[in-house]
Amino acid sequence: MRIGDRLIGPDHPPLVIAEIGINHGGDLDVAREMVTLAAKAGAECVKHQTHFVDDEMTDEAKSIFPPNADVSIWEVMARCALSAQDEVALKAHAESLGLIYLSTPFSRKAADFLESIGVLAYKIGSGEADHLPLIRHIARFGKPVILSTGMQTIASIGASVDILRASGVPFALLECTNLYPSPPEIVSLRGITDLRAAFPDAIIGFSDHSIGPEMALAGVALGACIVERHYTDSRYRKGPDIACSMDPAELRHLIDRSREIHTALHNPKQRTAPEEDVYRFARGSIVADRDLEAGTVLAEADIWARRPGNGEIPAYEFDALIGRRLNRAVTRNTQLKWSDLD
Repeated sequence: MRIGDRLIGPDHPPLVIAEIGINHGGDLDVAREMVTLAAKAGAECVKHQTHFVDDEMTDEAKSIFPPNADVSIWEVMARCALSAQDEVALKAHAESLGLIYLSTPFSRKAADFLESIGVLAYKIGSGEADHLPLIRHIARFGKPVILSTGMQTIASIGASVDILRASGVPFALLECTNLYPSPPEIVSLRGITDLRAAFPDAIIGFSDHSIGPEMALAGVALGACIVERHYTDSRYRKGPDIACSMDPAELRHLIDRSREIHTALHNPKQRTAPEEDVYRFARGSIVADRDLEAGTVLAEADIWARRPGNGEIPAYEFDALIGRRLNRAVTRNTQLKWSDLD
């Protein structure tokens, strides 16, 4: 799939998405600074969350308290949502720094707004992973869709995938665990390979809510083409997602290490040119293990393999010498040659 000029897939370095989300606490200046620091850390893509609370929730949400907050989910989003005008400014700032700007719409109104300001693709969060009418609505825009699959099974995500397939839009599925932060006891790295097996036509990635970069990097080693993590300018900031957020230094680490892992992941199993000098001394050559007379019929006890490997007969030919007759006398540790054998 392609987002703007960025190709995404197994043949390309993983796209690391720095999710600002609501970590700015509703402050545009803070959000801008987060984007600036992400760009300086080498980010290609930042992601926001677009919340129009009146279209996203009903009044019942005012009595629902998420496990990572001490106020209702309504109050969290009301406090942290940027205005439409502020989001336009944030998008412009990100794009002025050469970044891809993505956002997750949490309502139909939010999706329509993002389409009106020209986002290049859509991220659908795990909470909306089975919101079929919203997925259908977004798919009609004809742009790439990245869908997190937290709290879903392979079976339950099928209907959403069917909508994306039928629409013809390129799409990615991200393995995800929706606890903030997620301990390793419930993170499913296997979910990456399970999704790939079940949906071979999808780009597969990993949306990580654990602490530290280890799970995300392991996801890259399993072939994740997209890695998404929450991001903040400082972990000393307050907010419901700060505990599982990376700072600019960790973002830089994740970008660099994920590219290295991607490179190594595609190297075939073979002896490389830089290893040749090591190969010459590290392997063994067949030698006499004791003084041997001409005419000796070689037995296992007569020969061995010792470094360096610059002899004519390598260690892996050991069995081929058993039962062969020496045509000259040799002393212990003499490197044998094929011409020494009848």
